[in-house]
Amino acid sequence: MSDFLLVLNKDSDTLSVINAGDGTTERVLETEFNPHEITVAPDGTKAYVTCSLGDTLLVYDTATWERTATITHDAFDFPHGLAIRESANELWLASTYSSQVFVIDTTTDEITTHFPTHQDKSHMVAVTPDESQAFVANIGSGNVTAIDCADRRILADPIVGEDPEGIAVHPEAGVLVANQDDSMLSVLDPETFKQTGRAVLGETPIRVVPSPDGRHVLVSNRESNDVSVIDTAHERNGQRRVWEIKRIPVGIWPGGTVFSPAGARAFVANNKTNTVSVIDTDDWQVVDRYDTELHPDGIAYLPE
Repeated sequence: MSDFLLVLNKDSDTLSVINAGDGTTERVLETEFNPHEITVAPDGTKAYVTCSLGDTLLVYDTATWERTATITHDAFDFPHGLAIRESANELWLASTYSSQVFVIDTTTDEITTHFPTHQDKSHMVAVTPDESQAFVANIGSGNVTAIDCADRRILADPIVGEDPEGIAVHPEAGVLVANQDDSMLSVLDPETFKQTGRAVLGETPIRVVPSPDGRHVLVSNRESNDVSVIDTAHERNGQRRVWEIKRIPVGIWPGGTVFSPAGARAFVANNKTNTVSVIDTDDWQVVDRYDTELHPDGIAYLPE
């Protein structure tokens, strides 16, 4: 048995299952139109795929690789970002052009509720470590919507910057948001929703991914074709700050990024070079490249 990378190829309409150790493509599965984002259930038994131009959410059994469900809704309009609330058996989905958040029961794979953010282009979603709150990046509104997960109540819509897209919640640093047009990482306090810091990134940052130990965060910068390495425990004037410590050149148009469970390697999907860059996190160097199909983007890690 092996660990696998699950890579979505947007212009092939496929899901590549790639050996994480040597880059061998084990199988290629058909998806629907324009797959964008993928996440794996915490127990590893299911993979969820948003097909953004097909307005569907697909469910795959990772033991057989059969598609077990195709989920859609009248209010799906470019379904995109995904996040799992394991404690509640819920998958949260942000649908970009309808600016709706959908909640899917991961035991039945059925939509249980959906509600609007009342913002413009709600694109990516992240959940806090305690799973009590969700944060949605709204590209068109320049803000983030904070949601109480239990009662689906919107708590605030703090402004962060120009065209926010990538988002993650770090257990200590806070809510980290990559703003495409001002090329900045905004940091929000998840309780007060106030901005507590900023860091300079590369050009057009679109994804934010913390390392398993939380010490570092990778941000993929689409237009500068590199990845920013962020130190989340940098000290300045006696205060903790997020800080860019390195930029790693990768392929053209890097997007989806994922760490191996132990954090020894990171993998970055390069949309325009049809490759995945393999990064050794000891020295933050690219050590290999794996081939994909056309225009890889969403990526997930499936352990053995």
